[in-house]
Amino acid sequence: MNLVTTTIMITLALSTILTTISFWLPLTAPDHEKLSPYECGFDPLGSARLPFSLRFFLVAILFLLFDLEIALLLPLPWGDQLPAPLLTFFWAVLILTLLTLGLIYEWTQGGLEWAE
Repeated sequence: MNLVTTTIMITLALSTILTTISFWLPLTAPDHEKLSPYECGFDPLGSARLPFSLRFFLVAILFLLFDLEIALLLPLPWGDQLPAPLLTFFWAVLILTLLTLGLIYEWTQGGLEWAE
């Protein structure tokens, strides 16, 4: 047998074993919450106009902001190959400083405190 055939056989065997284990391993004991149409904890027969805390939106916006920051700064190590790497690093440090100062401001103002 060559290497390709061996690899395919190992891959198929491993996939079959893992699929079988994942099918038979979990406990399937449904309870009242699992059988309800919504597992999120909301009463499906109650009012749909429940007020949301603005803290949820603040945390979501902060997460998106810093997630976007990481995505934009991810190619920064290749910035030293640009014609003006110091300018690139300056802008990256400026963005990081601005976002860090904004996070410190939110923290000191109590915007990240979950309990009111």
